[in-house]
Amino acid sequence: MIRITLPDGAVREYENAVSALDVAKSISEGLARKVLVAEVNGEVWDASRMIEKDATLKLLMWDDPAGKNTFWHSSAHLLAEAVESLFPGVKFWVGPALDRQFYYDMDLGGRQMTEEDLRKLEVKMTELAKQNNTYNRKFVSKDDALKYFEEKGDEYKLDLLQNLKDGEITFYTQGGFTDLCRGPHIPNTGFIKAIKLTNIAGAYWKGDEKNKVLTRIYGVTFPSQKELDEHLLMLEEAKKRDHRKLGKELGIYTMDDDVGPGLILWMPNGTVVIEQLEKLAKETEDDGGYKRVVTPHIAKESMYLTSGHLPYYADSMYPPMELEGEKYYLKSMNCPHHHKIFAAEPKSYRDLPYRIAEYGTVYRYEQSGELFGLMRVRCLHMNDAHIYCSKEQFESEFRAVNDMYLKYFKIFGIGKYVMRLSLHSPDKLGKKYVNEPELWKETEDMVRSVLIESKIPYVEVQDEAAFYGPKIDVQIYSVIGREFTLATNQVDFSQGRSFKLQYITADNHTETPLIIHRAPLGTHERFIGFLLEHYAGKFPAWLAPIQVKLLPISDKFLPYAQSILQKLKKADIRAEVDDRPEKIGKKIRETELMKIPYMLVVGEKEMNEGTVSIRRQGKGDTGARLAEDFIKDLVDEVKERRES
Repeated sequence: MIRITLPDGAVREYENAVSALDVAKSISEGLARKVLVAEVNGEVWDASRMIEKDATLKLLMWDDPAGKNTFWHSSAHLLAEAVESLFPGVKFWVGPALDRQFYYDMDLGGRQMTEEDLRKLEVKMTELAKQNNTYNRKFVSKDDALKYFEEKGDEYKLDLLQNLKDGEITFYTQGGFTDLCRGPHIPNTGFIKAIKLTNIAGAYWKGDEKNKVLTRIYGVTFPSQKELDEHLLMLEEAKKRDHRKLGKELGIYTMDDDVGPGLILWMPNGTVVIEQLEKLAKETEDDGGYKRVVTPHIAKESMYLTSGHLPYYADSMYPPMELEGEKYYLKSMNCPHHHKIFAAEPKSYRDLPYRIAEYGTVYRYEQSGELFGLMRVRCLHMNDAHIYCSKEQFESEFRAVNDMYLKYFKIFGIGKYVMRLSLHSPDKLGKKYVNEPELWKETEDMVRSVLIESKIPYVEVQDEAAFYGPKIDVQIYSVIGREFTLATNQVDFSQGRSFKLQYITADNHTETPLIIHRAPLGTHERFIGFLLEHYAGKFPAWLAPIQVKLLPISDKFLPYAQSILQKLKKADIRAEVDDRPEKIGKKIRETELMKIPYMLVVGEKEMNEGTVSIRRQGKGDTGARLAEDFIKDLVDEVKERRES
């Protein structure tokens, strides 16, 4: 007898092995028709895969992230089948699901894919989907797998097989297409009702610029045409909000080949945004009892060996410089420097919690193919801090960090978010993670307890922890539903011992503090990229690079405009006068395009009455007011950091 425990605690018993689909059918046929994949004992499986012993089971449908991910991965296989049928001889690399889309990398033997080809592939995919072909899983020996792809002459799949062993190699077949894949997949192609191939790009094999460029086809699929149509509308809106486009138009940042890829040059407007974010962070951290520190941009190899970044993190660090017989690395993390500051002076329990914060500059060597605007860069300015505390203080300190996140969400109008509790993988202890199984369990339980008690929405993800402890990755969503990874809140039970950090307890013993690594605003780069898209470039007045633009109707009223400008500057309002000899209509249109929160139009009437005619970004003319009253209200709006 096999006992299947469902999420609500109900237990169903079956005499023989049973699949998730069988369980769904035993509940209702309608439910079974919606199941895409299943979570068995915490692991995502094909819904058709047989469960042979007692297990916990969760049926996953389209509204579950794992359901969508599987749907899009299966769609990538459907794309590959269509490509192979229309372009014989094609060779495939990998075809993963991404956030809201999928892609497949392929070698077309020199053939150039066109937009017309994409449309033909969409038709073919639709035809294949309607055949309702099942995705069949099959274990294959390594020898047989190698023989299969050797006969196809597919060096890309042969390369993937090199790191796989007998017993862990599976093929998936749907219709006439077979692929090396660990799965899982949806039950059959018939679930895929609406298809759109969105883009053709080049991608280096394995992301290495020294390798051949493969053709990458992006696409998206949905269970209904209505959902696809809504998604395409969202994509159009996302194009308008693309931070790379807005960053250039609004003079936020630039990049230059002579400086190097992934190295951002912040323009004056972008620097204002940075300074306002730093001001917010410093005020918040001052209120939270943090002390500010500054650390250098390089450090000796010995420090990174102590911290464990070498070798755990070496691939993401710039190569060392040799000076006076010593190796120095560009700083990839602020934490080792902060540990040295903690250790510089003796500490007792009275000094804890000890909180130090820095807007530190760090350098990460991202592969060229992975660089993306402000989202993936090589030089990052991080809103970083470290808290050194006792175990008894951990819960309140960790909760205070999460409360700080919630405060920021409110300020920036972030209504949807989720915390990803990233856990270790027990079979990778000593390799990817510090080999301390008891401490992993203890600290993971501590973090989970805080999240539950705080009633913060979270999901658990295996094998994504930091090498020194569990962490929370904060996922936020823009107003159009795009997901971003904002920041992190990490627990560290390892580096305190590595750096021999100690404090004297109340009973005169020495203890090693727990360390919390936190960065609620992440990096300037990623967060400003998010804000550009979230606000569509229309920053709230407190954050806008230029808060007010004065528009005199003619040169005759320039002196009056300049007098208002001086009053604005005296009130610490960032303002400019458009003194060009242009018509007022053109000045208004161009100021709108620069997304400046307030325009003040001044002419004869305004000058005589001491008023300004106010135009609000996105709202148009809001009427005339005394200049002093407008300035007073704007100062209050900025001080309170109102959204609009």
